[in-house]
Amino acid sequence: MNNGLAFLLKGGPVMWPLFLCAIASVTVMIERYFALRSVLRGSRGLRLQVRSSLAQGRERAALDLLDVRSGPIARVLRTALEFRALGRQNMEHLVTEVAMDETPSLSRGLNILDTVITIAPLLGLLGTVTGMIAAFQVVAVSTGLSAPTEITGGVAEALIATATGLAIAITTLVGYNYLTEQVRRIVAEMEMAATQLINDLELRNLSEEHVHETAGV
Repeated sequence: MNNGLAFLLKGGPVMWPLFLCAIASVTVMIERYFALRSVLRGSRGLRLQVRSSLAQGRERAALDLLDVRSGPIARVLRTALEFRALGRQNMEHLVTEVAMDETPSLSRGLNILDTVITIAPLLGLLGTVTGMIAAFQVVAVSTGLSAPTEITGGVAEALIATATGLAIAITTLVGYNYLTEQVRRIVAEMEMAATQLINDLELRNLSEEHVHETAGV
């Protein structure tokens, strides 16, 4: 562990901001992974439970279920149920507004990952350039057979910064793409859940109207 840290520190002062980038990246990826997983886990089951309760005419039970559940999908479904008397178009507008309000919180922290992906290779390149400058300055002060050895050793150390920056950027890019896809899945789940619920409510209203018309005849 200590040997590895000592080896990395040979990359120069720029290694410290690279370490900060790595810590920020790992922290955000871990936090977002568990946060988004908790949203997705059980979302389909919640959707089915709500639709089942409505099919049995238990609207109060569906609302009670959504009241004890948190997350964007539960909020979207609860909005549709609470304003079901306003008609399909108004329900769709309200649900869309709620979904738009929830989406930024799902993407929280992803801008940090995007920044790390961009800045880590640049910091690595900066470290390499400054390291190369320092290495070639050896020519001015070294003589004899030791000069080439000192130069190549300095160049090798300078490349540590670039390798570290690229490693951080590549790892963060994989995590960023995965988390972005999870956000897309949740948004699609919100849209699907809201559409299904609104369709169920509309079909139920049409069925009740048909029953009333038939009873009137």
